[in-house]
Amino acid sequence: MRKTFTYTYSWIIIFAMAIFMNSAFVYGFQNSKNDTTYLHFLKSKTKNSFKNSLHLVLPPLKPAVISTTKFNVSKPDDKLLNNVQVYPNPVTDQINLKYDLARYSNVTIKIMDLLGNDIITLFSQRLEPGEKNFSYAVSNKLTRGFYFVRIVAGTESVIKRISVL
Repeated sequence: MRKTFTYTYSWIIIFAMAIFMNSAFVYGFQNSKNDTTYLHFLKSKTKNSFKNSLHLVLPPLKPAVISTTKFNVSKPDDKLLNNVQVYPNPVTDQINLKYDLARYSNVTIKIMDLLGNDIITLFSQRLEPGEKNFSYAVSNKLTRGFYFVRIVAGTESVIKRISVL
């Protein structure tokens, strides 16, 4: 008996709510005069159709703060590292690196051998955008031979080959 009573009345309540929601959407909403988000509803309805509708008043929208700050928004296909130069090559006593950084990012500069093993981490910091120069004294730290300089900025990396005399 209790199960049938609850089951029947729950369906009656659901049906009544559906009718109420349908009538609320058919007649539209009563809008605040300052709110402009529902103006497209007002154009299609007359004022007389709002008399019997659901009376909801939304709070007015606060005006947004307008900023005059200009932002350079980079496209996702823009390169983060540009104009990477390693000089002099062959290196005798000091290696110089020059590169352009497009936006803030973590930059790591490493020297690797021919097998790809890390020999020395020269630099690892977060840098601001712009043209960067980096110098490193190689004397007595690297033996004669071929090496690779790997510059990693964010998810991009550039590898340059150098020879040490």
